[in-house]
This record gives sequence, C-alpha cells and structure tokens, in this order.
Amino acid sequence: MPTEPGCVALARRTTAARLLELGITPRSAFADTVLLVVSELVTNVLRHASDHSPAAEVGVTAGAGRLVVGVADRDPRVPALPAGGTGRGLLTVGELAARYDGELSIQPAAHGPGKTVLVRFAMPDPRLR
Repeated sequence: MPTEPGCVALARRTTAARLLELGITPRSAFADTVLLVVSELVTNVLRHASDHSPAAEVGVTAGAGRLVVGVADRDPRVPALPAGGTGRGLLTVGELAARYDGELSIQPAAHGPGKTVLVRFAMPDPRLR
C-alpha cells in the first residue's frame, strides 16, 4: 500500500478482513489488539520511513497456534527495540504481543534496503477469538 494519508485505515480494513477469514471474531479483544498493532506499525512507517519507502506491505499469517503480523518497508534504518521510555510505539506493540505470549522482532530485508517488523501472537482459545 502507498505510504500516504489513509494507509492506516486501509491497513486496518484489510487486516480485519483477513482476521475474519482466519476465524477471529470481529471486535473481540484479540482482534482489537491485532488491529491496534497494525495501526501502530503502519503509522510508524508513515511517520518515520515514508521518505525512503513510498509503499509498505502488511501481511497476516496463521499456523501452529500462532498469528504473525508483518509490516515491511524499504527504509534501510532499523530502529533499536526500546528498553525504556523512548520509542513508545514499539514498546506498546511489544507489550500488546506479550499479552498473548507473543514477541516483537525487527529483521533487515534479505535483499535490498528495508526491514520487516514482525509481531507474533499465540492464538487464544477459539472461544476467546
């Protein structure tokens, strides 16, 4: 998706549709958490990487009891994962992932400039999705 105004709303809509395909109940606590994470990550691309990355990719996959959200951009700068008060957005994302026995990681692109921010969640019991 282009990194321009409206991309956060587009990312939320497409992610919500994907979650529904995966059997995750709309407006459940888990779905809301995943959508908040996507919003934060795409906002970060828009605010901090759009000068190097005219587009971003958002992916949502599930398997083996895990849900993985990935947001990729072409900005070669890889932020350090925050340990404290700075980088509040990524800190929040990490805390949200931890609520579902998950984790946050950042990987440089395998080919060319860029990075992918990955957030892994343990899928909750189907009754809580």
